Amino acid sequence: QAPKKAKKRVEGGSNVFSMFEQTQIQEFKEAFTIMDQNRDGFIDKADLRDTFAALGRLNVKNEELEDMVKEAPGPINFTVFLTMFGEKLKGTDPEETILNAFKIFDPEGKGHIKADYIKEMLMTQADRFSQEEINQMFAAFPPDVSGNLDYKNLCYVITHGEEKD
Repeated sequence: QAPKKAKKRVEGGSNVFSMFEQTQIQEFKEAFTIMDQNRDGFIDKADLRDTFAALGRLNVKNEELEDMVKEAPGPINFTVFLTMFGEKLKGTDPEETILNAFKIFDPEGKGHIKADYIKEMLMTQADRFSQEEINQMFAAFPPDVSGNLDYKNLCYVITHGEEKD
């Protein structure tokens, strides 16, 4: 006999679990578990305070924690946690999300970033790129003659694929 499948996705999107891929749900579950410091299945003010402390931010104001908890319609179990993220992410398409990430490096809103600057950021921040990865990126998407990277076009290519003539 074949193993039973996990709950079927509910048609109509009323089920928050149908909004995300299984791998995303697993990542959210890991984040929830990390934040649920006392392991009671709910995230409360004490859990948030402990999470901030673990991230090096001490002396978080009580009002700030209360405001966070008040965003939820009730006690924050995993389903509520996932629903809150779903509402925050609803309507954001991948292209918009990627564009917003690039806009952080373009405060004047020019639509392009200096290639040297983006190279430095990619090689020194967060998940650092290697020189090889930078070379591959610029080979696939070279900067213009002024040394600018047109990130709006790049985002389109990332999310839609390159249009071949």
